[in-house]
Amino acid sequence: MHFNRKFGFSTVAVLVLLFIITGCNNNTENPKTVNETDEHITTELAKDAHSFSNPNDVAVTHMHLDLAVDFEQRILHGSVRLDLDNKKDSKTLHLDTRQLHIEKIELDNGEETKYALANDVEYFGQDLAIEILPTTKYVTIYYKTDPAAEALQWLLPEQTSGGEHPFLFSQSQAILARTWVPCQDSPGVKFTYSARITTSPELIALMSAQNGTTKNENGVYEFTMDQPVSSYLLALTVGDLNFQSLGRNCGVYAEPNMVEKCAWEFTDMQSMIDSAEALYGKYAWGQYDVVVLPPSFPFGGMENPRLTFATPTIIAGDRSLVALIAHELAHSWSGNLVTNETWNDFWLNEGFTVYFEQRIMEKVFGTPYEEMETKLGMGGLKHTIARLTEEGNADDTHLYLELDGRNPDDGLTDIAYEKGRFFLQTIEKAVGREKFDAFLKQYFSENAFKPMNTARFEKYLDDHLLKGDTALINAIQPKAWIYGPGLPANAPVPQSIELDKVEEQIEAFMGGKKASELTTDNWTTHHWLYFLRGLKSKVDTEQLADLDDAFGFTTSGNSEILCDWFQHCIALEYKAAYPSMEKFLTSVGRRKFLTPLYEPLAETEDGLAWARNVYEKAKPGYHAVSKNTIEGILK
Repeated sequence: MHFNRKFGFSTVAVLVLLFIITGCNNNTENPKTVNETDEHITTELAKDAHSFSNPNDVAVTHMHLDLAVDFEQRILHGSVRLDLDNKKDSKTLHLDTRQLHIEKIELDNGEETKYALANDVEYFGQDLAIEILPTTKYVTIYYKTDPAAEALQWLLPEQTSGGEHPFLFSQSQAILARTWVPCQDSPGVKFTYSARITTSPELIALMSAQNGTTKNENGVYEFTMDQPVSSYLLALTVGDLNFQSLGRNCGVYAEPNMVEKCAWEFTDMQSMIDSAEALYGKYAWGQYDVVVLPPSFPFGGMENPRLTFATPTIIAGDRSLVALIAHELAHSWSGNLVTNETWNDFWLNEGFTVYFEQRIMEKVFGTPYEEMETKLGMGGLKHTIARLTEEGNADDTHLYLELDGRNPDDGLTDIAYEKGRFFLQTIEKAVGREKFDAFLKQYFSENAFKPMNTARFEKYLDDHLLKGDTALINAIQPKAWIYGPGLPANAPVPQSIELDKVEEQIEAFMGGKKASELTTDNWTTHHWLYFLRGLKSKVDTEQLADLDDAFGFTTSGNSEILCDWFQHCIALEYKAAYPSMEKFLTSVGRRKFLTPLYEPLAETEDGLAWARNVYEKAKPGYHAVSKNTIEGILK
């Protein structure tokens, strides 16, 4: 997704819209087929304020894409056929579009039909109203994308690792699928899809579907996704990519000069899948692969079914950042399988996923690793709560958010991720891990391939776990967690013996000990992040230089460490680090790392001027998601 937290340790830094609409079984070895999940077609969905579509009247059940990739013009062009379930004999199909150029629309008899595009609304695009008949089975829309389509990132060869071929990738979450496919762009609407993508023969096309592992001589690729997914999980990437298997049902795609490094970094991926299945049931999607994209990818990872999109910034050379893979894998249950019905319910995706990620990491890498992650996560959450409260946005510290009329990206903060995770930890503590695991396994099985909203989850929790037990409800306080601000009084207090050791070294350094005399043997990325964050604003320029001499932070190859280090450098105007920081900002497009640096730079006149100069050089390599955020910071 999609959010800057995807590793787990960061925080991120309108319009009121009124829409007027016309007219895994826990023991099963085989995932449910679409025929077994037809309930998603007939279930009445909550009104999604971020979509113009009318799925309760006419629902899209299957999509077939036939698109050609034009790197020269930076467009996709072709058609999409949408199979329909017209539940109420409606005469109008409403779809979400943005930045699309519609050429013509045909009904299933091949006859062109009338359509109308409404006025453009900021963030949301245009309502596409198509005239249909009560008997219409499908519509075919012929269109092309715009070169500025916000979901699509077009890269020149020099912007890739290999430097020889262009590259394309999509990012559909939250509501950007509508910028490359006319669709019912609401997470509660699920459909199967197939696709035919045509590109240059020296490139391979991959999608969030069944993929091949080698290039085709004719450049034509066919895809099938038999399980229903939401539009934000539509994904396409095209580039010079090789594949390496990592186990019986997993592997990695990367540019040829990167694939060996990536395979080494992800060597534990099969163990993660096995551990996840042992916890919460059979992996329902067949193959689980990861494609490592060029540095401009705006997020840490995106959980596109069967094919996680990942940033190269997690290739640290020591396997210390692979929690991101555990996170995206966990989405195969929480999010992809059981999906938030609207973006107001986003915590149902991410809170569950961070909790599940934590359990996978504990099982594969041990309790000390998980404890460090959890304590760092609580630190990030408290920082986010303090920032939002100080900005007058305390309502945004609730798990259930009122995002109507706002960009749903406003909800992509540590609240959904970390507060959601700690709420589930609170339930686990109250009922016991064994009982809670059984509950989650049942939850994923019974609600597989269906949307879930907050109110229904509350009822499911009470019906299947709390069962009206007043003492248990008082111990957990679900209402306070879901609808209250900040952290309830019963929030967990994470402990970590490993990070306690770091605390001792922070105190020693602040007490006058030289950096070279500190005990830092066998420290991982987690130790260093906690150390840098523990210094806060207590250090001076001389101490910063001492740390740099001893540990070489300015020249580190670890993006997580660099981001935290550069924040200290900005605060103290440690100019020795600025050339390295410029290189970092112009070579990394992950918004998690950009926002915490551009924001403090923009607070001073000199810093703002420097940041604007760097941004002008960097922005051709930033995805629209990152560009929109940074341009807002730099005004």
